[in-house]
Amino acid sequence: MLILQRKIGQSIFIGDEIKITIQDISSDKVKISIDAPKDIKIIREELKFAEISNEEALKSSSNAIALLKDIFKK
Repeated sequence: MLILQRKIGQSIFIGDEIKITIQDISSDKVKISIDAPKDIKIIREELKFAEISNEEALKSSSNAIALLKDIFKK
């Protein structure tokens, strides 16, 4: 893990195509801007966890439906 300190207006690059710039800093929040190619997916951490949880629920639901179909075929 890389830990950096930046001031408002300063940036970091990830590779050649992703630029992260500090826009504002308040007591407990940092506002950043991210410039990246459109094909790069950018998502907040809490939404990523929700996405993973939803995918797992969908898989469980699909498995349950398949089991019910098997039961009722007999």
